[in-house]
Amino acid sequence: MLKKIFATVAICFAFVLSARAELKVDIVAGALDPTSIAVQKFETGDGVSSKDAKMIREVVEADLKRTGLFRIVSHDAFPEYVKMGEMPNFKSWMAIKTQVLVQARMNTEKNGQYKLEFFVWDINGTEQIEAQSLVASKKSARRMAHIMADAIYERLTGETGYFDTQIVFIAETGPVQERVKRMAIMDYDGYGMRYLSDEKTFVMSPHFSPNMSTVVFLSYRDDDPMIWSLNLDTGEQRRLGQFGGMNFAPRFSPDGKKVALSLVKDGITHIYEYDIANKTLRQLTFGHSINTSPSYSPDGKKLAFNSDRSGRQQIHVLDLDSLAEERITYGAGRYATPAWSPDGKFIAFTKIADDTFYVGIMDPRGRNEKILAGGWFMEAPSWAPGSRRIVYYETEKASDDIERISHIRSVDITGQNIYDIDLPDDVNGVEPTWSPRLM
Repeated sequence: MLKKIFATVAICFAFVLSARAELKVDIVAGALDPTSIAVQKFETGDGVSSKDAKMIREVVEADLKRTGLFRIVSHDAFPEYVKMGEMPNFKSWMAIKTQVLVQARMNTEKNGQYKLEFFVWDINGTEQIEAQSLVASKKSARRMAHIMADAIYERLTGETGYFDTQIVFIAETGPVQERVKRMAIMDYDGYGMRYLSDEKTFVMSPHFSPNMSTVVFLSYRDDDPMIWSLNLDTGEQRRLGQFGGMNFAPRFSPDGKKVALSLVKDGITHIYEYDIANKTLRQLTFGHSINTSPSYSPDGKKLAFNSDRSGRQQIHVLDLDSLAEERITYGAGRYATPAWSPDGKFIAFTKIADDTFYVGIMDPRGRNEKILAGGWFMEAPSWAPGSRRIVYYETEKASDDIERISHIRSVDITGQNIYDIDLPDDVNGVEPTWSPRLM
């Protein structure tokens, strides 16, 4: 049985802000001049594990630091310890160039759950700018940390947080010639990785449903490449439908009611849309070209995909009402694997030019192309909630004596702050997909 553990969250109180200039993190220049933030040791009541309190503090700090927008103030530099309910000595914190101070207190409720309260102070503005209270089971303590970090991030940047999320991907193990591919899931930071499929069945291309209840994926069960779905609550797997040909590259529609997929019939690959409730299949592309890698716009009205109809692989956009198509990429090289951002402002893509792979973004008309990363082989960009970061995978070029290694990496849309997501030493990660927020 596969279970997702959700924290019960209660957001209690917020303070009215004064009319002073409000602290705001510059999300563009942040990596060059990060905002300094101090997270105090948590106050703890009876029944609270000091290990849990320490862990939550460390996770909050790691989440914020990983963005590249924040610098964590060294604990040894703290000028004082400010108890909950007391005012900081703002001049003391200013003296060590701290811009934000976070206080927190943990208690145990009568039902055994943790209650976590935290305050956020703008040191230069000499005011409290955020106060929240979270309640969750003790086994969900780590999720509380991500939720707390999301709240702080959102308050300081004005953007949607992405820490309380997961990534589903294909975990590869074993020698290059005998790779075992299993579907796996982990927290966005690599914690708690667990397998969702066994070693017997070759699987590819996992993708979350909008409500996080289901993953669709390509399975070669019984040597028959077909799309299956996995219920993350029950562990039940179902074949999506009988389509009369190899089908792959599944993607949920924003409302979760349909799945776009590529289907091979008579040697030609086209994109279709499967209505889950009605069990009907609608053909979306036509002709004799190869059409694949569908990605819905967030309003569900359009579909980006790649096609070789122009003689070279390029990205096109399809209007789902009229089925009118428009090619949007004309740059040098081949373009593939489009992924529409949750806010609708960008399409991420893979580009192959001059024997190099690139991951980049552009607007939905194909303009303002920006390359974020390049390497020997990289593919499968997927967006974080809030459209601030992209996850993708990169494979290192192998020599005769070295096994080929694949990393799952994350990059900011500015092209800054690229980092690897930690995986077990024997696991190579490919085809990652970032989940919506778990709440």
